[in-house]
Amino acid sequence: MLLSMTGFGDARLQEHSMNVAVEIRSVNNRYFKLSLKSPDSYARYEGDIERVVREVIRRGTVQIAIGVQQIRAEARFEFCEAAFQEYWNQYRKLTSDLPGAAEEQPAPSAFFTLPGIVQEKPSAEDVSNEEWEVIEKCLRMALAKLQTFREKEGESIRLDLQNSCKVVSRELETVEERAPLVVADYRNRMLTRLEEIFSEQGVTIESTDIIREVGIFTDRCDINEEISRLKSHLNQFESFLNKDESMGRKLEFLSQEMFREVNTIGSKANDITISHAVVEMKAAVERIRENLQNAE
Repeated sequence: MLLSMTGFGDARLQEHSMNVAVEIRSVNNRYFKLSLKSPDSYARYEGDIERVVREVIRRGTVQIAIGVQQIRAEARFEFCEAAFQEYWNQYRKLTSDLPGAAEEQPAPSAFFTLPGIVQEKPSAEDVSNEEWEVIEKCLRMALAKLQTFREKEGESIRLDLQNSCKVVSRELETVEERAPLVVADYRNRMLTRLEEIFSEQGVTIESTDIIREVGIFTDRCDINEEISRLKSHLNQFESFLNKDESMGRKLEFLSQEMFREVNTIGSKANDITISHAVVEMKAAVERIRENLQNAE
């Protein structure tokens, strides 16, 4: 299944007194790159977020925006009853031996300024496991939506790649049919020119010389190996397109090899028909390479 590197997904979730919103955008990139925008108090989970994202996306630039809103506000401070009881016990112990001190009981508020009586609750930066579970769940929902988008775009790319490969295959058949005739045409043209030149001067040319010249030309313009390799690349390309996983990197490498073979055929084959076919193949392979820039 071929996947596009371009996509968008979003999700919203309300659980455990939290309202979480996640938006994910992905664009093409040769490597994996994550850009995260979230409240500072949740930056500590960037590593966990990247781990979840990498389960779905292997390469491309991924931009994630996370918003978290607490539905009900909680008190920032809490009263520590155990600390207060300890201070009170110490006070009673100290005043029990002082005449008249026990009659003057201090107000409870007098203890509030002592260390440990009033404590600040953990700040929002210390996100609980429960909060992370909500964020992760919302993140996976957005990733699922993004994946659906990427699969749809990837299918469109796959169909376009298949059509371009058909163009290359069709033109390659023309080249393969024409290739054996190139040498014969060259030999006939050479004989015709030589006969015209030497007939006027009464000079004859040995058949061995013609055979040697034709042999040199044959070696120079032989494209059988290039045709065979290009056929093999096309077959492997089709195989990769039908894999269960996206094979963008391997397809990109194959497209480079295909372009190299087409160029070689064009430079070696001294024939107008083959040259026209090469132009069509180059255009199709170039389209393949452009499409693969957006394939994972």
